[in-house]
Amino acid sequence: MLDLKFIEENITLVKEGIRKKHFNVDLDKLMKLNKERKNLIRESESIKSIKNATSKEISKLSKEEKEDRLSQMKELSIREKEIEQMLSEISRETQQILLTVPNIPDESVPEGKDDSENVEIERHGNIIKKEDFKNFKDHVELGLSLDIMDFSRATKIAGSRTYYLKNEGVLLQSAIMRFALDQLIKKGFIPFYPPFLVKEDAMIGTGYFPIGKEQSYSVEKDDLFLIGTAEVPLVSYHYDEILDESILPLTYAGYSSCFRREAGTYGKDTRGLYRIHQFEKIEQVIICKNDKQESERFHNFILNNSKELVEKLGLPYRVVLVCSGDLGLGQVKKHDIECWMPSRDAYGETHSCSSFYDFQSRRSKIRVKAKDGSLYFPFTLNNTAIASPRIFIPILEMNQQPDGSVKIPEVLVPYMNGIEYIKPKK
Repeated sequence: MLDLKFIEENITLVKEGIRKKHFNVDLDKLMKLNKERKNLIRESESIKSIKNATSKEISKLSKEEKEDRLSQMKELSIREKEIEQMLSEISRETQQILLTVPNIPDESVPEGKDDSENVEIERHGNIIKKEDFKNFKDHVELGLSLDIMDFSRATKIAGSRTYYLKNEGVLLQSAIMRFALDQLIKKGFIPFYPPFLVKEDAMIGTGYFPIGKEQSYSVEKDDLFLIGTAEVPLVSYHYDEILDESILPLTYAGYSSCFRREAGTYGKDTRGLYRIHQFEKIEQVIICKNDKQESERFHNFILNNSKELVEKLGLPYRVVLVCSGDLGLGQVKKHDIECWMPSRDAYGETHSCSSFYDFQSRRSKIRVKAKDGSLYFPFTLNNTAIASPRIFIPILEMNQQPDGSVKIPEVLVPYMNGIEYIKPKK
């Protein structure tokens, strides 16, 4: 969330950020509410001043003067209560608008309307097109022939965009998750297995509500929401806390199941594992000092961690700098890693690395106490370490063999109980 005073002092900059991100926010109404708030506060302070002055002199007044002043005080008290109610309503309206004001994109972010205008900045590995394979099968055909997936039975009991993993498919997902987690632990990350159900405050604090609420599953009876990423409970781990600066940076790795309704994607990517409602993910989260250069270093750090994981899995990939129109509400900068997926004849997004500056910490009321005793809002960042089963798409398709089997990436074999190939079931 942007500070109201910052918005007021930088209205042109904020409006430009809204335009670049293609959001619709009524800043003029926000400024009008802020002006009304200030006027009411001044009136309230004036009333308090009059009441204080009257209380000091009332004992010296005549009976008639006292009655007159007491009548005035009664009217002022009525007005004071009216002002309190008006300020409460203005505060509510102001907060509603503030929660929809997007963070300002970094100067390095290219302007664009959507993901079609993201800018490729690097590419690694050799892609193989499906026509280059002998008897090419996409990940769905491979999953069925290897008996490691079942879509029809999942749809029967859970609806569309659902799946069963079975046999070596379960081992493969477990191997992917454990491999990624071990790599992050070696780099000093603290592993977490967080709650999957959280209160609305956590979703608002991390910027997923109110915009984007339609993407979440809710448990209305308990006022809880299923998370779409471990970023939510990990950032919220320090909700409404004051941290000592000496413990920064905090580097967390969250292993969780994730749930997304995929609202608004009807008819899009309906086949297979690309766009589904439930998946597993390991998320990198960093809380650091409110320093842009330090934030940039950590952005590159967590981006490189994910690049290393993809390279160790032997997957061709590219990195894109996300354009302004494809940024979320709180992101100031984002890079996506996209792995090559032969069945799509294209790169598909598998990782997103985001910097937020103090957007999330301000909403989540996370403060840091500096050495001089002052308080400030820290910066937050996050990036996917690995997400499954979407990563199955490039792993299975790129490693399929002429005999219909799939070769397991070497780094995963120890986590697969020594299994080197998943073979078709006879």
